[in-house]
Formats: sequence, structure tokens, C-alpha cells
Amino acid sequence: MKQQPAFPSQTLWRLCFPLLIIAVLALNLRPTLTSTGPLLNDIQLSVGLDLQGASLLTVLPMLCMGVFPLLLPWFGRRVTENTWIITGLSIIALANFWRYWLADSASLIMSALIGGAGIAIVQAIAPGVVKRWYPKKVPLVMGVYSASLMAGGGLAAIISPLVAHHFDHWQLGVSIWGIPAVSAILLWRLRPKEVLNVSHESEVINFFVNRRAWLLAGYFGLVNGGYACMIAWLPSFAQGLGWNAQKSGELIGLMTVFQVIAALVVPTLSGDKLDRRPWLLCALGIQLVGLCGLVFAANLALILWVALIGAGLGACFALTLTVALDHAPLPKLAGALTAFVQGVGFIITAIIPYVAGWLRQLTGGFEWSWVMLMMILMLMLVVTFRFSPVGYNKAICMS
Repeated sequence: MKQQPAFPSQTLWRLCFPLLIIAVLALNLRPTLTSTGPLLNDIQLSVGLDLQGASLLTVLPMLCMGVFPLLLPWFGRRVTENTWIITGLSIIALANFWRYWLADSASLIMSALIGGAGIAIVQAIAPGVVKRWYPKKVPLVMGVYSASLMAGGGLAAIISPLVAHHFDHWQLGVSIWGIPAVSAILLWRLRPKEVLNVSHESEVINFFVNRRAWLLAGYFGLVNGGYACMIAWLPSFAQGLGWNAQKSGELIGLMTVFQVIAALVVPTLSGDKLDRRPWLLCALGIQLVGLCGLVFAANLALILWVALIGAGLGACFALTLTVALDHAPLPKLAGALTAFVQGVGFIITAIIPYVAGWLRQLTGGFEWSWVMLMMILMLMLVVTFRFSPVGYNKAICMS
């Protein structure tokens, strides 16, 4: 019997529904980190958290994002992709719901650590899923993934203080982010049969001896250090300039809007050409201008500087992961490489906001923290020239 052709709407749904799943997964990967920043003053008054303790709310999840992907190839070979994703989302949900009952700083820090473990699991698996589900649309889909990830962080920074102040309960403001994680679990379980995957990686691919893998990881970690510093310290910086908690949270939201736009637009524009260096150089340069503004003219145009930083960060995050995926044509190899890049990278990223907090405590202001980020960006401008697509295959296949 001749098979009936699918209706256009059915074909579109089969193409778009997996993309929706990827977007919702990504949406859950930042609220655990960004929901606390705008409420930091309330949290400090409530549980007595100092600046170094506050930095741990960002540092510990970032460390989890680093350590887990490095361990995944060794202890995750017999666990299915489905099990990993469900487990990661469940941990994110439980960590956020637990925050509703928190009354001390140690428990809050522990919730960040646990939530970071869940984020690390989902984040390690997701790029490989993108490469397998959309092998011919990687830049576009990585843009959607990156934009959704950043949108989740921005929404949390805006909505959490609104909820907290409306109900006069900061714990409620940071705990509501368990709900999107539950929604993501339900969506994941409904994914189409043609994109189901039975197993995860079946062999260990050792990138610890590969110089290009280390270069990609260091680049990813240093570039994303700016994002970690912004979500950890930008609200406090703005409040030091006279902004209230709600307005300072909206700054993260503003930064996120430009992150999302850049994460969607730039990878799409660069999709036809494998050489992404011009776009990376532009993204780094835009961030550098924004940070100069924070140091020398914060009171004059804070919104402008934050917008520039957001656009640069959004483009950089999407492009650095895309460059890593460009190095590996096969989904299996690409998944292993991006797991390594994120693993080492997020360990580096985790250190940067901690150092920024230490500089803030030492100097009494954030100016030297922003100068540190400027120096990192200038180094990254030089390193970017190493990523010539002509040498991708040789660089990743040889130690």
C-alpha cells in the first residue's frame, strides 16, 4: 500500500518540535545561578552571607559544570542519554524547590552545588544532541540553544526579585525555577521516536593529550568568565551606583536581550563560512568597549555598556561551542570534544568571579575586576587567530 505523504504542518512539527525541546532544556541551565544576584542584599541580611560566600553561589555550579563533563566518558558509558537528561533535570528541579525552605547560608550554597551538578549533566549532553538531531544546521541550532540558555538566565534575574518582593519572601523568588525543569522533563519524554537515542558514548576519547582541545577549552573558559562575573557582580555594582534590587536585576535582563539577539543572529550569519574568526574578533571587541565603559564612564551610560557586553558575550558563547563542533565532523567525536571543552572551560570560568569578588573586597570597588576582564579579552583577541579552519582536522586528530 502506498504511503500517504505527510502534510506540511506535520513535517514542520517534526522539524521544529525537537528544536523546542532543545530550547527548553537550555532554558533551565542558568536560573539557578542568576536568580540570586539581584536578591543578594536581601539574602545577606537574612542569612549573613559575606562576599566570598556569595561568590560561591556562582563558583560552585561552574565547578560542577567543569568536573562532570570530564568524568562523563569514564563513568557514563553504560547509562543512556535519556537517563542522564532526566536525572539532570530532576536534580535542577529538586535543588531549586529546596531553596523555598532555606534559612542559612550553608544550605543556600549547598543548593547551588547540587543545582550545578544537574546543570552540568544536561549541559554536557546537549551539544552532542544538537549535532545528531540537526547535523546540517549546527550553527543555527547552537544559536537557538545558546539564546535559550541566556534567556533563562535573564528571565530569572528579572522575575525572581519581582516574585520575592511581591510576596516578601526571597526564598520563593529563587525556588520557582524548579517549575521549568519539571516542564522540560515532560517535553523530553515526548520527543519524537526518530530522535530517540539508546545509549551514550561507548568508548573513552582522551583529549587530555590533545593541544588543540586544551586551547579550545581555555578559550571557552576565559571568554565565559565575563558572563560569570556579570551574573555574580553586575547587580551589586549597579546597586553601588544607586540602583535598587529590581532595577539591577533588569540590567541582567537587558544584557540577556542582547545576548539572545547576538546568539541567534551571529552564528546564523557565519553559518555559510567555516572561518568564524572575524565574528569572534568582533564579539570580543564589543565586550572590550563595554568593559571600558564600566571602568571609565559607568554613570554616564551604564545601559549602553551592559548592552554591548551582552551582545559580545552572546555571540562568543554560541561561536566558541560552534567552533568546537566544527573541529569534529562526527556527532560522537563532537559530543566528546565539547564535553571536554566545557569541562576544563567551566573550571576556568568558575575561578574568575571568585577572583573578581576578592578584588572587590580588597579594593572596595569593582573597577579592578573589570580591568581583569579587559586583560583577558585582549589575550583572547590574539588567540583567536589560531582557529583557522584549514587546520581543524589535523589539530584535533593529532596530539
